[in-house]
Amino acid sequence: MPKNKVTIIIPVFNEKNYIDKIIKKVKSNVYFNKQIIVVDDCSTDGTRKIIKKIKNIDKIIFHKRNLGKGAAIKSAIPYIKGSIVAIQDADLEYNPADLNKLIKIMISNNSRVIYGSRVLNKKRYNSDMFISNFTTFGNHVLTIVSNFLNNQKLTDAHTCYKVFKSDIFMKLNLQENDYAFCPEVTTKISLLNESIKEVPISYKGRTVVEGKKIQFYDAIRALITILKYKYFVKF
Repeated sequence: MPKNKVTIIIPVFNEKNYIDKIIKKVKSNVYFNKQIIVVDDCSTDGTRKIIKKIKNIDKIIFHKRNLGKGAAIKSAIPYIKGSIVAIQDADLEYNPADLNKLIKIMISNNSRVIYGSRVLNKKRYNSDMFISNFTTFGNHVLTIVSNFLNNQKLTDAHTCYKVFKSDIFMKLNLQENDYAFCPEVTTKISLLNESIKEVPISYKGRTVVEGKKIQFYDAIRALITILKYKYFVKF
């Protein structure tokens, strides 16, 4: 694999208002040598038509049925060509320019796993971040539980911005199809005795009306997933 080439995986489902913008931002704002893989998880709102018109995407995958974020990321694995792998959501909550920070630190410090933290070095949560107190509280509690069970000291275990050396990413043997991808990854990294470095990033959350898809059920799934891989399922 080319040294320091970054494979950016963009899972997408029903993001017709954002998909063109986010791909343009990734292309123009991430200055490292990169491979962009877009996986459409059977969108039904016109997203697929927009993706087909976008030029210079290295790989496009269309799911025939909706399987979940984790499944979309798994579909990209056979096509990874970079020595570094990064996950980018297909909305505008995360700023692709922040990936440069994470990747630069990974290369200069020889780190193997880096998370972009939405709360690190911030004195308080604000209205431009998690939108609601419920979401803020849920993210905080899940991170505390994850840290306790996995013996980690993260501030934001469920961030989208996760960057890996590709050899570590391949070792994870991903199984979860939905948003449980996040706790599965964090727990398995703990089991591999790999440390996670956090780097502060910007974040502008959106509401359900604006397209936010994570629900209370996903928090329950996160807890179950941590316990599953920590105590019951070997990988």
